Amino acid sequence: MDIQQACYRIQEEISGVVDRGDLAKTPELIRAITAAKRVFVAGAGRSGLMMRAFAMRLMQLGIDTYVVGESTTPDVRKDDLLVIGSGSGRTGGPVSYAQIAKSAGVPLAAITAAKDSPINQLAGIVIRLPAPTPKTHEVEKLPPSVQPMGSLYEQTLLVYLDGLIILLMEEMKISENVLYGRHTQLE
Repeated sequence: MDIQQACYRIQEEISGVVDRGDLAKTPELIRAITAAKRVFVAGAGRSGLMMRAFAMRLMQLGIDTYVVGESTTPDVRKDDLLVIGSGSGRTGGPVSYAQIAKSAGVPLAAITAAKDSPINQLAGIVIRLPAPTPKTHEVEKLPPSVQPMGSLYEQTLLVYLDGLIILLMEEMKISENVLYGRHTQLE
């Protein structure tokens, strides 16, 4: 396999996950994001990096957004929204965040590869991107990936989140120029 073939294979795998995905609650997630006073995002490892990229775009849309675990992240309240990206839905930190949000009455959305997980059970909105990960692979029979670890889930998560941004831009009637105007100059 050469690099071009590898890249095309990754694209095909992402398309397969999107085709198998349970994306029915996407309109509900868009309403929850636009209705929230503030949006908090969380994830661990590479999933956490994808969630940070999502936070950046939400901020550029003008949405008050925070990444859980940063030293400048304030307390979460009932009129906020917590969005967690977790392939397995079982990772310690994100499960803990979900439990805290639930006990505080904060709405929770989960974007996960898992059919069932502790985070899914706590979330009011669950978006499922069924990709094999080391933790979901043994529980479910998902098509294997040529990629290591949870790469396929993480890539599909980023593609899904970027798709959400496109839909939010349409919903909020915001152009790319507005987003670019909010892009940081401190780089």
